[in-house]
Amino acid sequence: MRYSTQIKPISYIKANSAAVLEKLAEEREPIIITQNGEAKAVLQDVRSYEETQETLALLKILALGEKQVQEGKVIPAMEAIAQLRAKYAR
Repeated sequence: MRYSTQIKPISYIKANSAAVLEKLAEEREPIIITQNGEAKAVLQDVRSYEETQETLALLKILALGEKQVQEGKVIPAMEAIAQLRAKYAR
């Protein structure tokens, strides 16, 4: 993806909002919005945003797991399974 083709001034977004939203939905590529020549925001379709948030949540879970491994906060799988069986066998 080439972000250089996705840079639009805020005045363009204001004047062409319906077309911009349609393009976002079709192409699913973010648009960088500039104000006074500086990048100020990124506009993306809702589906892409949701996917990004889900990916970030999974990455946070993985990072937490890695941290727990490094801190030694782990138990062998067989022990964990035995604990779960004991807990739910009641």
